Amino acid sequence: MRSKHLMTCLAIAASLIAVFTGAWFAAQTDTTIPQATYSEQQWNLIVVNRWNAIPDDYPTPTLTELDNGERVDARIYEDLQRMFDAMRADGLDPEVTAGFRTRKVQRQLMDEKIAEYREQGLSSKDAKEQAEQWVAIPGTSEHEIGLAVDINTRNSTGAADSQDVYAWLADNAWQYGFILRYPSDKTDITGNMYEPWHYRYVGIDAAYAMHGTGQCLEEYTR
Repeated sequence: MRSKHLMTCLAIAASLIAVFTGAWFAAQTDTTIPQATYSEQQWNLIVVNRWNAIPDDYPTPTLTELDNGERVDARIYEDLQRMFDAMRADGLDPEVTAGFRTRKVQRQLMDEKIAEYREQGLSSKDAKEQAEQWVAIPGTSEHEIGLAVDINTRNSTGAADSQDVYAWLADNAWQYGFILRYPSDKTDITGNMYEPWHYRYVGIDAAYAMHGTGQCLEEYTR
């Protein structure tokens, strides 16, 4: 009888461990967020945001390394370089300060941002909510698919040093297939705060169309 009771207790304990372990793992990999729809024919229009995680079937991108060590999806490299050549011809000195990121790096950025808010006195819940306004939830960052780039003035120490670069990009990036991913008037749709440095490659045709209508990626792909 004791042996049977012990086996029952062990089975219950194992079940509880499995439940809590599964919940912890889900939290770490953000598996509760629905996955985005991926089409090989429209790879450049995949919508990844806080409501649409990178799908399991998204292929590992072939990356091209830039001169500063940052990497981007090889398919966007040519248009990115054409855009940078045009910027330099206009007297600017742009630099990709963030390109492709691994999931591990994205999670590290999130953890650091949460810790920053915790040090300011916020609760764990509030710190996480605030951090998610500025750092994409791991598994939902466009940097993880290699199609997004943060562009600033080379060796800048803050956004104030890059205003000319941001202004040029806002006026011209669409001609090279890039869009301002998080406009200031679309935060409720994109789920992100305004980031004048964050540009996403969508291809020249789509960028031209979005520039003409004023749509963000979520609106354009509906």
